[in-house]
Amino acid sequence: MSLDRYAVVGNPIGHSLSPRIHALFAEQTGQHMVYEARLGRLDHFTKDVRAWFREGLRGLNVTVPFKEEAWRLVDQHSRRAERAGAVNTIWAEADGLLTGDNTDGAGFLRDLTQRLGFDPTGRAILILGAGGATRGLLEPLLGAAPARLVIANRTPEKARGLQQDFADLAGGARLEASGLEEIPAGPYDLLINATAAGLGSDGLALPRGLLHAQGIAYDLVYGPAARVFLEWAEAQGVGTVTDGLGMLVEQAAEAFAIWRGVRPDTAPVLAAIRATTGGV
Repeated sequence: MSLDRYAVVGNPIGHSLSPRIHALFAEQTGQHMVYEARLGRLDHFTKDVRAWFREGLRGLNVTVPFKEEAWRLVDQHSRRAERAGAVNTIWAEADGLLTGDNTDGAGFLRDLTQRLGFDPTGRAILILGAGGATRGLLEPLLGAAPARLVIANRTPEKARGLQQDFADLAGGARLEASGLEEIPAGPYDLLINATAAGLGSDGLALPRGLLHAQGIAYDLVYGPAARVFLEWAEAQGVGTVTDGLGMLVEQAAEAFAIWRGVRPDTAPVLAAIRATTGGV
């Protein structure tokens, strides 16, 4: 019996945990499939992806630096991909058209609410950074009805652009934008680092008192890259700090459920991945 084929594409891609995550999902749910990592060619992404699907690929995950190019490549978008302006999950419809979705925001929110037990409703949230990662989080976070959500970015104009783009989803929330050096006074219940910068002399310089003692500091990256930010948060006396490995597993589960029609139990998979990668 031939196995259904899936893949993740990125450049670089050798570090990707996605093949192991999806292998664990498949084993747990009894799915007959194979999932591999593929190195994307920077100048041939669209040509290569369309060829892979013509050759029988069933689904594709997309990671850096191709998420925006994937958005332009697909024939149709899900509502959340349309909002995010980026695609990380692709599949072929019966008519051959490629559909693109973005599971990052849903994966983040599920990790936040299910694993960490944090309900954003009525809370104050601060997001550092105004790039594609933040854009993918804003719809689900605003849909959870926080009292206040502040986007702070090194270039304030970019943060204000996101504020304008998502104003229609704010509902009763105060949606604010600022530079990193004039972050509106907290304390906040949730601090999300969605920047590529670390902390220190060449990175972020954050004021004290940003977070409640019972708040959560969440870095979207995982492993050693998150260490400096999370150590800073711990030094502020923050109750809970976490990297983005839970989000990685949850967004993968969302893609797996779209492709295979079954949602895996993410807790044992996260534990297995965490045991070999470290982090918090």
